[in-house]
Amino acid sequence: MSSSVETKIGSLVDRIDWDKVDGLVPAIVQDFQSSQVLMMGYMNPEALEKTLETEQVTFFSRTKSRLWTKGETSGNVLQLKNISLDCDNDTLLVLVNPIGPTCHTGTTTCFDADNAEASQMVWLHQLESLLAARKDADPDSSYTASLYARGTKRISQKVGEEGVEVALAATSGDKAELVCESADLIYHLLVLLQDQGLSMNDVVNKLKERHK
Repeated sequence: MSSSVETKIGSLVDRIDWDKVDGLVPAIVQDFQSSQVLMMGYMNPEALEKTLETEQVTFFSRTKSRLWTKGETSGNVLQLKNISLDCDNDTLLVLVNPIGPTCHTGTTTCFDADNAEASQMVWLHQLESLLAARKDADPDSSYTASLYARGTKRISQKVGEEGVEVALAATSGDKAELVCESADLIYHLLVLLQDQGLSMNDVVNKLKERHK
């Protein structure tokens, strides 16, 4: 184990008020891209240390009284992206890259969000995942697949065309048309980003960088 990892583990473990939480700290798991809350588990010091060492989320099972790494049997692991402690030093927020569905039932999240209206950012991430899945699909199977098949130049042209349509709708004062054309523009922009191996997350990070 590197000295930097040891320092990070020691700092985080020492800051937690273990007596306050009876040795088990709640760990809220969130998708680092979509911000969707995926599940909640508990960590003892050993589970937290293993999570930081392996960069795969590990919990303490209260029913089995042992450590368990998420996905150790299913393969649906949670790759650690970041972990932080709340202001009371008694709850962890764990940002992850989920590999496969998180819930044992096969859904994305252990909560009811799959059956309810998702937030805009979560829905946008779901749309990006769908667009990414269409990259290698039969061009005859969908409009998105046909766009990828026609190449970057055509996708770029569509972004330009939709940008003009947005401007024209705004100039005419037609708000309903402005919404429709904006939706077309965002859709084609997402396709172009996927075509270039990028995502809206890259764009948002650039905005954050500019407005610190």
